[in-house]
Amino acid sequence: MAGLSLCVLVLAGLAVWRVADSPYVAPAGPDPAAAGEAEPGLASAALQRLQQAIASGDAAAAAALAPGDDAAAAERLRAVVDNADALRLTGVTLRYVEQASAVDAAGTWSAAVEVTWRLRGFDPAPARTEVAFTLRAEPDRVALVSAGGGGLRTPLWLAEPLRVARTPDTLVMVAGDAAELREYAALARRAVPVVARVVPADRTRLVVEVPASADQLDALLDVPAGTYAGVAAVTAPVDGRDEPGGPLHVFVNPEEMSGLRPTGAQVVMSHEATHAVTDAPTSRAPLWLVEGFADYVALRDVDLPLATTAAQAIARVRREGVPAALPGTDDFDVAQTHLGATYESAWLACRVVAERAGQQALVRLYEATSRGEDLGTTLRRVSGLSVESLTQDWRRELRALADAPG
Repeated sequence: MAGLSLCVLVLAGLAVWRVADSPYVAPAGPDPAAAGEAEPGLASAALQRLQQAIASGDAAAAAALAPGDDAAAAERLRAVVDNADALRLTGVTLRYVEQASAVDAAGTWSAAVEVTWRLRGFDPAPARTEVAFTLRAEPDRVALVSAGGGGLRTPLWLAEPLRVARTPDTLVMVAGDAAELREYAALARRAVPVVARVVPADRTRLVVEVPASADQLDALLDVPAGTYAGVAAVTAPVDGRDEPGGPLHVFVNPEEMSGLRPTGAQVVMSHEATHAVTDAPTSRAPLWLVEGFADYVALRDVDLPLATTAAQAIARVRREGVPAALPGTDDFDVAQTHLGATYESAWLACRVVAERAGQQALVRLYEATSRGEDLGTTLRRVSGLSVESLTQDWRRELRALADAPG
């Protein structure tokens, strides 16, 4: 649309008619900003200046890109540079893609901007996604107002001032206060050795992002509002691309996590850390094995009775009977009302494999099927079990737990 409008303006400026002996020259076209048109060239220039400010750590230069009358926008841009510095971002680029909304009476509009970035020392590859930026036309320039919204993914470092904690193995960013940072940093630090006791230690590097709310978590992950309302944490590709070797972070729902007891919160973090270091989102293993393995790692050294760690699965068996088969993909839908029981049932299946054939057999099963090897063939090779015998043993375990007093 911008290109068409420019063409019209050029034609209008050149159009000359003569009426009798008096020449008439059509008046020059209106100023693009006043006419409600976006200015992608000036917007691109502003984004390039922000990119340079991020690279040089110049928060003042970033703040100067805000509208002259918008102190809040200046603070947001200053925070972007501060966040990038604290996180040690590298390879940040900002590329104007297209206009995403009409220009309003104040000269403000939204644009899709391709953003790339990488956490130095933690992300194995850059993240790349489109982010909605709000811009405003001013005399001789386009100012930057904010980043986020518009139905696009919003990286946390662009959305909020962050507090950051770092160790050689963990990086935690929190859109909250110092107490929250201490809490989540401690959970992450404790999760690393939990995972390393089962998974090779050279693979345990963990990034945790804690937004301000469940709604912001949904925006970070570009999912419909409320998708993760009842989920304490999720491990996902930073930019939504399920590609092997891409950056994976643990994203926390603070509204759910804050309601857990310390042991429960640690189990959640260790579970998600297992997903992160084993590249679980790209795994080709059955989902019961992916989720059950993560719980096996997280619960391996937790001193709690089965009546507690499998309470929801036990209650479901008592209510509905023993399931006929291992959990399927649909059972793990976040909208399911029996999600907790499904996770516990998957964990019990992995526990059966480890009890019958040893922990290393379970690890080999998980790694081989994650690469795409057949479940039945691999299970028999590493454990001597068939899928049918595993299912029978698992069902007997569930029945025994349900029949136990208490």
